[in-house]
Amino acid sequence: MATQARAVGGWIGQVLAWTVILAIGAVLVIAVVLPRVSGAVAYTVLSGSMRPGMPEGSLVVVRPTDPDRIAIGDVLTYQLESGRPTVVTHRVTAVSSALDGDRFFTTQGDANSTPDAAVVLPEQVIGVRWYHVPLLGYVNTLVSGDQRQVVLGLVVTGLLGYAAFMFIGSWRDRAAERRVRPGPDVVAR
Repeated sequence: MATQARAVGGWIGQVLAWTVILAIGAVLVIAVVLPRVSGAVAYTVLSGSMRPGMPEGSLVVVRPTDPDRIAIGDVLTYQLESGRPTVVTHRVTAVSSALDGDRFFTTQGDANSTPDAAVVLPEQVIGVRWYHVPLLGYVNTLVSGDQRQVVLGLVVTGLLGYAAFMFIGSWRDRAAERRVRPGPDVVAR
């Protein structure tokens, strides 16, 4: 009976371990790999202006977008001042054209009662929200730049090492089980 309970406990432990490994892997794909291979950029939402849909701490992944394709309702990430690093992510509430044909955008945070004071020019546009993940932005804020590459390498190495450890342990347990169990040629008297 104790052996059976230990086997069930071991099975549950392996399922939980693999679930954690897969969850961490999925987070890495969502936060790091997918944006990198698609040319997108990940930002962290720092204010509550886009609540409730994108609360503070959300990771928002933005794809570069041609300003001519931006429409009302799109969630736009743009530079507050052209060429400056500070960005804002707000919803487009109006698209207008100047006399020369250039488009510009009026934006507003979902939680804000009034539109943003300044219009957004095409050269300020970084892109449109592709997807966002609540809370994951906090991790993005803690680990940035070169640190992200080091942490990613350590996490991947750790996960692969843990997976190898689990695989070898499982293989040893099965080998030990085969040695203990009588084979079909053994005659019981």
